[in-house]
Amino acid sequence: MTSRTETTFSPPVMEARRWLEGVTFPPERPLINVSQAAPVDPPPEQLRKVIAEAALNEPQAHLYGPVLGRPDLREEVARQWCGAYGGAIAADQVAITSGCNQAFAATIAGLCTEADEVILPTPWYFNHKMWLDMQGVTSVPLPTDDALLPDPGRAEALITPRTRAISLVTPNNPGGVEYPAELVRAFFDLARRHGIALIVDETYRDFDARSGAPHDLFTDPSWDDTLIQLYSFSKAYRLTGHRVGAMVASRARLAEAEKFLDTVTICPNQLGQIAALWGMQNLSQWLAGERDEILDRRAAISDNMAKLKGKGWRLMGCGAYFAYLRHPFAMPSDELAQKLVAEAGILLLPGTMFQPAEAPQGKRELRVAFANVDRAEIGTLFDRLSALDWPLAPH
Repeated sequence: MTSRTETTFSPPVMEARRWLEGVTFPPERPLINVSQAAPVDPPPEQLRKVIAEAALNEPQAHLYGPVLGRPDLREEVARQWCGAYGGAIAADQVAITSGCNQAFAATIAGLCTEADEVILPTPWYFNHKMWLDMQGVTSVPLPTDDALLPDPGRAEALITPRTRAISLVTPNNPGGVEYPAELVRAFFDLARRHGIALIVDETYRDFDARSGAPHDLFTDPSWDDTLIQLYSFSKAYRLTGHRVGAMVASRARLAEAEKFLDTVTICPNQLGQIAALWGMQNLSQWLAGERDEILDRRAAISDNMAKLKGKGWRLMGCGAYFAYLRHPFAMPSDELAQKLVAEAGILLLPGTMFQPAEAPQGKRELRVAFANVDRAEIGTLFDRLSALDWPLAPH
């Protein structure tokens, strides 16, 4: 007998951390950890004080709250989203979840049953694939092009009577690519035409290099018949440990999500919601500075690619927290990634963690999550990569 959890693979970040066991890193070559896309610094001090104040003085912060989240936070999300995207979004079209992963899980629970299908562009976000596996839902891979962009025409050819949704992540994890607004619109029109949902995970929207709205889907008066948008407060306000995300969808879809959420966490973390609301209302300037820093690190990736240009490496995508690279070596990326720990002091994730097992592309790809390394450390990272003298794959 196979359990639901046995239908999928081990958590990739946890697996990678185990590669560090028994390895020592000399002082002159400390570990460069670019494996996980989560800020390691705590929230800004003002926000920590807000959390502490609420913990001390708000009794309700320690009790169950509404399953779909605090009304004040739902209202603020709706208000700010209307301003950012245009169109009409009501507070009761917003749910607050225990992180964006839970928003995806609740979405799938409300859309799918056994043997249904969801189309995922590859390389895919591994937790989305894991959740679909554990629900008995088939992940249908949609290979992306050389720029890591999915093609609506290729997606349409994959739609069957069992297809329930197409799921996009933009800015993309793991590729870093920002999907053009017209591409997102094309997928929306495709999904509507076939009567399926379009899930758009915008966890990294606060670090998009573009100004203005990244797409125009919310300006459609009937957006909620097709669109389900997911978001995370973790990256914007460094609230990873507080687990606060959001799901923006139709009232009917949220009614289904409520059933799932009530049986899993009952309600999202109260202190995290208080922090997210205060952050939205008071930290816009601070967040703009965070975005500038991430964009500078993105630029540093591009600047340092010159060190690898003549050695067979290729930068496939770069943006938000991620750079996605094609390596030149005559070994699969899962083997290479483990070798990098001991021989170069680098921890990153291989492309095999973001592709179907049978896909050859994953063996040549690597993901670098650069949110926690500054410009100087990025330079050191590329120095170490350029110094590798391993056998090259045949052209």
